[in-house]
Amino acid sequence: MARERTFRSEAIVLRRTDFGEADRLLTLYTRDFGKIKAIAKGARKPQSRKTGHVEQFMRSNFLFASGRDIAILTQAEMVEPYSALRDDLVLTTYAAYLVELLHRFTVEEDKHSGIYQLLADALGWLTNHDDVLLVARFYELRLLGLAGFRPQLFHCVACGEAIEEQDQFFSGELGGVLCPECKDEDRRAMAVTAVAIKVLRYLQTRPWDTVHALRLKRTVHTELENVMHFYITYVLERDLKSVEFLHRLRREAALLLSPE
Repeated sequence: MARERTFRSEAIVLRRTDFGEADRLLTLYTRDFGKIKAIAKGARKPQSRKTGHVEQFMRSNFLFASGRDIAILTQAEMVEPYSALRDDLVLTTYAAYLVELLHRFTVEEDKHSGIYQLLADALGWLTNHDDVLLVARFYELRLLGLAGFRPQLFHCVACGEAIEEQDQFFSGELGGVLCPECKDEDRRAMAVTAVAIKVLRYLQTRPWDTVHALRLKRTVHTELENVMHFYITYVLERDLKSVEFLHRLRREAALLLSPE
């Protein structure tokens, strides 16, 4: 995509890696250009003005210069640091999950303002809402919808009949709920309770301003997480590194809390 010699955009830092002796290679999701890579020259020098604006998860206004192969970040002005996401290991892990999920569902230089706003909002929700699991599930469903993989939760994906309030099955391959009569349409479909389907529908069709008041039992949270990760893993055809790390954190926390 052709750009001006210099261009601006608000952006969120998805990834950053050391590059050369003092630079950083950034993967950014921009509001105006989608996902791009850029070099922040000298960003690892303590005296650099860019240093405080290119940490992971930060949202800033950036000025870029078009390079031969990659954009050069020339100026940065902070919009929202999301500091709490780097101060708490659990929050860091969940933020990393949101970012990794977006990274896997997007391609470079494909603008999508809805996805950008979703990520910006979700990082904020993580910092000020005590139920990170609820944030994660809401974000997953919204991102899937924006990326073209919205799961069908109201009608059987095989026969088309309306889903009744009873235990059902979820098919990753077919992209939604199978009624009991059609469960054999996908032998790998997983069982899912009526309660879980009801909550998923609520998350899929209500705004965060309404959803945030939900208080769910841990058993329901666990089932929702299992269903969503089952579907996401099928769509992406891979496991996510941040999910593996989150599970490791939970195992370690359980060991610390268990009686000797």
